[in-house]
Amino acid sequence: MFTDAASYGCIVGTRASALSAQLCKWFNDGVSAGAKKEDTHMAAPGTAEQRHNAWKALEAHHAQVGTATLKEMFAQDPKRGKRMTLTAEGILLDYSKNRVNDETLKLLTGLAEAAGLKQSIEAMFNGEKINITENRAVLHVALRAPKDEVIEVDGHNVVPDVHEVLDKMAAFATRVRSGDWVGATGRRIKTVVNIGIGGSDLGPVMAYEALKHYTQRDLAFVFVSNVDGTDFVEGTLGLDPHETLFLIASKTFTTLETMTNAHSAREWFLKNTDGDEKAIAKHFVAISTNAKEVAKFGIDTANMFGFWDWVGGRYSMDSAIGLSTMIAVGPDQFKEMLEGFHAMDVHFRTAPLAQNMPVLMGLLSIWYTDYFDAQTVAILPYDQYLKRFPAYLQQLTMESNGKHVTLEGDHVGTETGPVYWGEPGTNGQHSFYQLIHQGTRLIPCDFIGFYKTLNPIGHHHDILMANVFAQTEALAFGKTAEQVKAEGTPDNLVPHRVFEGNRPSNTLLADTLTPRLLGSLIALYEHMVFTQGCVWNIDSFDQWGVELGKVLAQKIVGELDPTTTPDLKHDSSTNHLIQLYRQKKAANG
Repeated sequence: MFTDAASYGCIVGTRASALSAQLCKWFNDGVSAGAKKEDTHMAAPGTAEQRHNAWKALEAHHAQVGTATLKEMFAQDPKRGKRMTLTAEGILLDYSKNRVNDETLKLLTGLAEAAGLKQSIEAMFNGEKINITENRAVLHVALRAPKDEVIEVDGHNVVPDVHEVLDKMAAFATRVRSGDWVGATGRRIKTVVNIGIGGSDLGPVMAYEALKHYTQRDLAFVFVSNVDGTDFVEGTLGLDPHETLFLIASKTFTTLETMTNAHSAREWFLKNTDGDEKAIAKHFVAISTNAKEVAKFGIDTANMFGFWDWVGGRYSMDSAIGLSTMIAVGPDQFKEMLEGFHAMDVHFRTAPLAQNMPVLMGLLSIWYTDYFDAQTVAILPYDQYLKRFPAYLQQLTMESNGKHVTLEGDHVGTETGPVYWGEPGTNGQHSFYQLIHQGTRLIPCDFIGFYKTLNPIGHHHDILMANVFAQTEALAFGKTAEQVKAEGTPDNLVPHRVFEGNRPSNTLLADTLTPRLLGSLIALYEHMVFTQGCVWNIDSFDQWGVELGKVLAQKIVGELDPTTTPDLKHDSSTNHLIQLYRQKKAANG
């Protein structure tokens, strides 16, 4: 057994030198230092030697096949397009237009095995505290577990607790939808305003837009998140306070942005009614666990819907945070969405790694991020209802895996957390596809489409889906100079009209966008993120990166009052900007 990186033959100075350096550290930590991971709650991965070997094998493989083109791969295997597909829970994944062969997939699966992915999946589902920096379990899968399932945290089965909240949500949503719940003056609620931020906003607004076809149309929904007052003013413009219900989503009921907007909503309501504070209880409910602050606000704690510290904000849309979704689509449709989540959970937990859709997508992303220097991934849903899905995935992916230290606290030696971004098709085609097709950066893409539209009008859907298939074909195979010349293009324009191709993409297809399908689609990406984090050896479930700016802002906000004389102790730039703001604020009264 080798006992140090040098004798093991670690090599630096190549394209993958950072990977090699990290693997040397893993090897040393695991073999020489006795595997510090024993001190954490994570399930034990493969040995340092196994992880090292898996990464090195991929390095060697990339050196052999990294320049191979998709055109060559398809020519060598006429059945590739049909063979490289996978179906799970109503979703078909065509991954044939990726720069991989069977050996690549075998090595990537081997990497997942060496990283202990199977053990880590079980650890999550078993309620182990895999969020090691906060010493918490990670149990968004419990939010959609059937009533008879047992998932324990510290010896306590949390599934009955989840269903107790779901039942309470269902009863409340039914009263609002039926008109049984009325405002203080006896008038029916016509507008629901969700006030939250981050996961308390992105999930609900995405789900509302995605499932709008199934919503009760005599109810309107508004989502306010930004602390910029414009968001609140425009969101409430023209609303009748007597017919408006506010959902305040803050676990602690102290989140600065959310509570600033919540108190503005409270003032707006009292100002535009008779000012009776008792009426607050009929127009405000809380999604929180802080009963004291909720009651202080004027909300009846009987209308407080809680959730748990083992649910991260970006994984919470199927908890009480989804109350607006349940009101919009009804308890039955919400239940169908949860069933879709759970179905993909089961697939992720039970399917072999080589036939596991979230695992495969996560590994393909790692392949491009760490071996092709791909820095972004484009999410391109060809369904207008999914227009907020890329924004939702931005938080899910980048807040989860935007990390620079390993589970042991060492600086990572690999690239992690590519930037996820996108827009619905075909809008994006007339915007940024130019960069994807002919730019200098490699941008892997996920195309999402449906066989059947919810709104059939003429040939719209055929045109839409023709663009899905055409774009993936164009990205993969491009157009050569010879083909351009054959079209009669002048020689001086030929270089401008050449498409290099060899640009990778996944295509995800499903029958139609239903609540169940949406649940499965979201869970697919949740577990893809989990796969990435496990292989990169990082904690995907904390988010310390959002804290520093928030702490500094809390301090600075008190320094912006021009009637005070604060002792500014920031850097010269920040001090100067604060002084300018104070001067302008004083001048403007």
